[in-house]
Amino acid sequence: MAEIAIVYHSGYGHTEAVAKEVSRGVESTDGAKAELIKVADAQADLSRFDAADAIIFGTPTYMGSVSAPMKSFMEETSKLWVQRKWKDKIAAGFTNSGSYSGDKLNTLIQLAVFAAQHGMIWVGGDLLPGFNNSKGSPEDLNRVGGYLGLMTQANVDQGPENAPPKSDLKTAQLFGERVARAAHRWKSGV
Repeated sequence: MAEIAIVYHSGYGHTEAVAKEVSRGVESTDGAKAELIKVADAQADLSRFDAADAIIFGTPTYMGSVSAPMKSFMEETSKLWVQRKWKDKIAAGFTNSGSYSGDKLNTLIQLAVFAAQHGMIWVGGDLLPGFNNSKGSPEDLNRVGGYLGLMTQANVDQGPENAPPKSDLKTAQLFGERVARAAHRWKSGV
């Protein structure tokens, strides 16, 4: 059984909605189990990640960067970094912002570099971009066109019960499945 920890911060509930869909995707994959962990709870007990085969990091993009609570968590893990506790664990990341770009790529780069410093194995997305031609629509999967990780967009005047849209949430499920399959393969040596 591949154990997947999903550690996330959500300021307004949108990123939490995405985290739940990523978790649903993990749980729909044979041989994988997900654990959702709020970043504040994670900082209180970093040993929660000891048994994880993969860690998926989720954060809103605030001012072109990870949120302050996520950054604080990242810095707190320096104790684990010195001990190489996360070396060879699978890693992945997702982010949400109000804008289609919102400089989300910078946030994913921060998460990928963070994972690399821990010696983790990064998994990006695998879906072709949607909504990038005249026949596309906002209902397309990967409508934001993310590759390094999962990117979602939520209108700032809508709550998490309405945003991000269903297409982004379905993309989140597929991303969770992809990471779970990668973790299972990595763990089993297949």
